[in-house]
Amino acid sequence: MPRDTDPRLLRAFAAVAEELHFTRAAARLFVAQQALSRDIRRLEREWGVPLFTRTTRQVTLSAEGERLLPYALRVLAAHEELAAAVGPSGQRPLVVDVCSPGITGQQVLDAVREAAPELEFIARYHSGLTGAAAEITAGRVDVSFGRFAGLSPTLRAGLEHMLVRFERVAVLLPQDHPLAGPGELPLARLAGETLYAGAGNPETAEWTDFARTLFAGRGIHLAAPFPMIQGDAEFVRVVRKQGWSVLASDLFTGLPGMVVRPLAAPVVLSPVSMVWRRGLRHPGLDALRSAAAGLAGRHGWLTRPPGAWLPAADRSLLGL
Repeated sequence: MPRDTDPRLLRAFAAVAEELHFTRAAARLFVAQQALSRDIRRLEREWGVPLFTRTTRQVTLSAEGERLLPYALRVLAAHEELAAAVGPSGQRPLVVDVCSPGITGQQVLDAVREAAPELEFIARYHSGLTGAAAEITAGRVDVSFGRFAGLSPTLRAGLEHMLVRFERVAVLLPQDHPLAGPGELPLARLAGETLYAGAGNPETAEWTDFARTLFAGRGIHLAAPFPMIQGDAEFVRVVRKQGWSVLASDLFTGLPGMVVRPLAAPVVLSPVSMVWRRGLRHPGLDALRSAAAGLAGRHGWLTRPPGAWLPAADRSLLGL
């Protein structure tokens, strides 16, 4: 194996390993698919091992690829650290995906902008931590927020996270829905309902998994996969036409003709972590972490009501 592997080849390997799809990986890296395939073949020749098993239907990591991926991610993280150490990192804006306006990520960003006005933070609004995590790994986004336990182990291996908040989960209902009254909504009353939770949108896979776990054994139906919906007006139109309710955070801002009802009996919580690329060094990241910790402490963001529900996977990952 050569001692000097081009980091570009490692980034190609990591992208294909995470997407398991050459076309998507190429789009993520802004390169032609043919060029990406050449880079993977070159890396396989240099290392003397097959990294992927390819068929006409799917791409999977080979046993050697599975073994080498964590090392490749660590090398890429070390390159990030090196760039931060020798470059003017303090002058580079930090790109922060806050997912949606008004919820936890936006609140942290607002707080850090007030606390550290000398730093520049560029906000992006792409719902779904799964999609944002891929952008973080590719270097196009620095920080995002969401349910860390819902990411694949491969994605988590290249990331670090800090638990920021337990957001309370709610249901978004058409205002003429029989359950759209005021106050909290007991979870049991959703039996027989069909709720949309992003199924069919690959960027929100962690949220779909959360919903599937919550609904299991409760008679609540997960809406079938549907193409990604963009824009508030289109979202409301589709939801009403399909007859869905929507699983959401209780911080979700109201949409025209829709009401938000927090779930109760039990209170349902969604853990929100701040997530960044492993090895990232930037004064903006330090400021974000400080702002998030301050908000959590002042407002009790990490307090859990007695009997609150969390997925078992999150409890295990977070050591709860």
